[in-house]
Amino acid sequence: MRSLTGFAPITAGTARVAGYDVTNLRRGDLRKLRSDVGQVFQQFNLIPRLSVLTNVLTGALHEAGPINLTGGFGSRHRRQAMEYLDRVGIAHKAKDPARSLSGGQQQRVAIARALMQQPRVIFADEPVASLDPKLAGSVLELLREIAREDGIPVLVSLHVLPLALRHCDRIVGLRHGRVLVSAPAAQLDAQQLSVLYDEEGQPGDHH
Repeated sequence: MRSLTGFAPITAGTARVAGYDVTNLRRGDLRKLRSDVGQVFQQFNLIPRLSVLTNVLTGALHEAGPINLTGGFGSRHRRQAMEYLDRVGIAHKAKDPARSLSGGQQQRVAIARALMQQPRVIFADEPVASLDPKLAGSVLELLREIAREDGIPVLVSLHVLPLALRHCDRIVGLRHGRVLVSAPAAQLDAQQLSVLYDEEGQPGDHH
């Protein structure tokens, strides 16, 4: 995930994301790439003391330019942020500080913030690792809904096979940096994906 947004080097081969050749980007183009990629992280990466609404508004910083976070966003951005909060089901928490929310609610704020970027693609890096199974399923279903309804590709890193099989359209399985599986989820089962695990049942890499 870090390599695909230029935060870690690509040591061999090439990578293309949202029309950019990541292996040969200049600094200015790298900034454009990152503004086109909405990111959802395992630990949410919200600003705890700021309100839910302000956290979502930070997703528009690349568009709005240098501003005062506490009052510099215009009515259009605020209206749009509220629409995204409503879509992820927590508009009623808009004025609450982010730190007061549950883990599942914070991840929904992070998804709304990613949407605020108007992204061409969304990367979700272990987005449900900190959530219980029921919440994990609802967050992944939300990401799938966004992909289908908005036409935004969502690339999700997961280690839990049942979640991947249930919520993903396609699975690319990696082990020690090599692609061992690449197929629609409907064509795969847990047995076919067992090649991704070592003898102790531990994943060799993200899939």
